[in-house]
Amino acid sequence: MNRYIATVRVKGRLIKTIVFADSQLHARLILQYQFGFDSLTSTPLQVNEVSISKPLTPAQARIASLLQQAKRSQQAVKQERLRQQQQKLNQQRTALNKP
Repeated sequence: MNRYIATVRVKGRLIKTIVFADSQLHARLILQYQFGFDSLTSTPLQVNEVSISKPLTPAQARIASLLQQAKRSQQAVKQERLRQQQQKLNQQRTALNKP
């Protein structure tokens, strides 16, 4: 069973509701039978099971940003080392190929 969220019209008001179904088609049919054939205003969208977390405080956001920046810098250093190694190997190959 998957979770689907959709918007339905009930007595002139738009209401978001969740339905459990095997597929998007089944979710649409369940909503149409439950609320009426013309009451469905949006197609049911599958909702992934994601836990909702609190927003980070400014201090926590700063630390997270710095950690991400450090990780990107480490990857850039690795890529630069590999590029320099490739360049050195290419120079050695060209030196060996010259008679």
